[in-house]
Amino acid sequence: TNNSIDIANLIETSHLISFILAEEKRRRSIDDTIPHTIKNNIHRIATMVETGYDPKRSKVSDDTMADFVRATIKGDITEVPGIGPAAAKKLAEGEPDDQVTNTYQLIGKFLMLKGPDSADSKVESYEHCEKFWFWLAAKGISSHRSAIVKAIAQKVNGTMPGVYDASLYDDDDDEQEEE
Repeated sequence: TNNSIDIANLIETSHLISFILAEEKRRRSIDDTIPHTIKNNIHRIATMVETGYDPKRSKVSDDTMADFVRATIKGDITEVPGIGPAAAKKLAEGEPDDQVTNTYQLIGKFLMLKGPDSADSKVESYEHCEKFWFWLAAKGISSHRSAIVKAIAQKVNGTMPGVYDASLYDDDDDEQEEE
């Protein structure tokens, strides 16, 4: 659909924009002629490309996260750690197919991003979380994205084990310390 996000195109486009602007700036020193809003958008896209989902960036306490994972879903989207009124408003915007107004729909969107699978490839945990993180970014969620991904991934993993693999994000340093 027109509303689906193509992460690969987003990354490729941001790399291209960054390259073009770097070349133009180098050749003509046009930095001052680029409107402020364009600079901000380019910076936001470049930051998204350089970062992505990292559960260690979650500012939500372990207790709050555990409480959410254990609790019964009530449907109010602000029950998800990291989602406040401003984020709820951004998630509710857009085309009808892309509006998310409750926790159930957010979980549904997370599960939709688990695919598409093909005979040659399958969307695994790491790619799945990245896709959800970038979808949140595209919806305008500018803070607490990693907390939201972690909360929804852990919640869903409780009923569908294997959807989220937290061990993918363990540091090599942690493994060395345990030896």
